[in-house]
Order: sequence, then C-alpha cells, then structure tokens
Amino acid sequence: MLTLRQMRYFEALATTRHFGRAAAMVNVSQPALSAQIMEMEEHLGALLVERHRSGALLTPRGEAVLQHVRRILRDVAGLEEFTREGGGVLQGLTRIGIIPTVAPYLVPALVPHLRKHHPQVEIELREAVTDRLIADLVEGRIDAVIAALPIDGEGLESRPLLSDRFFMAMARNDRDVLTSPLTETQVDAERLLLLEEGHCLRDQALAVCGTAGRRSLVNFGATSMTTLLQMVSHDMGMTLIPEMAIATEAARTDLRIVPFAEPAPSRQIGLVWRRSSGRGQDMEALAAAIVAVAPKPDRADR
Repeated sequence: MLTLRQMRYFEALATTRHFGRAAAMVNVSQPALSAQIMEMEEHLGALLVERHRSGALLTPRGEAVLQHVRRILRDVAGLEEFTREGGGVLQGLTRIGIIPTVAPYLVPALVPHLRKHHPQVEIELREAVTDRLIADLVEGRIDAVIAALPIDGEGLESRPLLSDRFFMAMARNDRDVLTSPLTETQVDAERLLLLEEGHCLRDQALAVCGTAGRRSLVNFGATSMTTLLQMVSHDMGMTLIPEMAIATEAARTDLRIVPFAEPAPSRQIGLVWRRSSGRGQDMEALAAAIVAVAPKPDRADR
C-alpha cells in the first residue's frame, strides 16, 4: 500500500537529489528512507529513481509521479490545517525551514523546548538558503521559515523576533590591528571572506562593509559559517559573524571578536508563514519559543 510516509520521503529525495541529505531532512536513517523508496517503486511497478554514488536522479516516470505526490501532500497539509482549527496550539506536523547562519545556533535549544512545552507537535526541519525556503513555503512544502527580514511575498505574514548584531571575526595573530569599537571604513575589503552566493549573510556583509564592487582576497565561497571561521582562524582573512554564533564558534575556533561602533550593524531575525494557512496561533507559539531559547547577547570584545 502506498503511504504518506513514502510520499514524503520521495519528495525529500526529489528535492535534495541525495539519499543522505533526504534522510536528514525527514529525520530518519538513510537505510530506512531507501527501503521506503524501494517499497514505493515496487508498489507502483516503476523505477522512480536512478541511483548513483554521487546522488540520485529521478527517472521520467519519477518526475511525473513527483507532480502527483506534491499535489497529494499539499492537499493533506491543507486537510491537517483545516482539522487543526479549534484544536490545541502546535499539534501535529509542523515543518520549519531555517537559514544556515541561524540553524546551528538555534535548533539545539529550540527542538527540546518545543518537545517539552508542546509534546503533541511533530517537528520536521529543513535547512537551506532564504530563496529556496520561501519557494518551499509558498508551494506548501513547509509551514514556516526562520530567516533574516525583510522578506516580501504575496500572501506571506512575518513577525520580527530578535535583533542579531554583527561583529568582525579575525585570527588572534592577524597582522591587522583593528581598534575596538570598529568602524566600517577600517575593514580591508580585500581580506573580507564571504559565504557563497545565495546566502543572505553574504549580501549583508557586503552592505555593512561597502564592498559590493570588490573581490575578496581569497576567492572561496564557503557554504557554512564554521568553514568560513576555520579559514579566518588560519589568518586567511576576516569575516562578519552574527552575535548568536559567537558563543558556539569562539568555543571551538581560536578567534578574536571585535565589535562595531554604535550604531552597530545588525540583522533582524523573524518568522514567516503563509497568511492563508490558518495557523496564526501556532506561529505565535512558535515565535514565543524561538525568542525564549535564542542565544543571549554577549557584548564583550574577545
């Protein structure tokens, strides 16, 4: 029998094109996901996925099945939202997308908090850049997005949650001696390391430092804050670091963290959801949980 679980796993695989990443997206082991996909293929009597060492590709039949699966999952999500109205807050499946420069510093505290205070909720997390998450939100594949505001989109509702100040991270043996507090004009644009294209923090760093027309010294687009800070710690340059990341990253990487002069540059972290979802109360509860567990400011120059 074809199940919703199989369809959700198949949709995750179609999105990531990789069994390991798909399994992580739906919070199961890779063998468990692979077994469900195989059962789905057996039930339908068709090969849906081409399996390669480097990942997975959908067959033509798989692409056609995907359209039906996504329509069914949207309908099921709509049914769940309809029946949830008038019930308790944050019950059942809630799919949350989070940008990579927030997820590592928020998720370890947020998920236990939600399980404790909303035991009936089933959390599904997805980490991706903002544009991808908003597309998933609009198409009904996720229910909410935690990202940097502003985010514009027809039919979307957003709520600011917290202000996250920016600091400058550099190696302790960095040859540049920057005074604290730092001004934007002191930043050497040629030594500024950035995340790869698509990350909103990249655009924010360029805006803060006024370097939209300049190239960094090291032409390397890192995919994670941790990778970027490892490069910084080896004196390959400097980078902007959000305040919520300081405690975690400074504990595992030898860095000097320099604050900016007031008014310090910052980003606004917020929650975004579909206005038509009928889950306003759920989103308010989720927003309150995020504020409750968000990393507390540490203003000191390290």
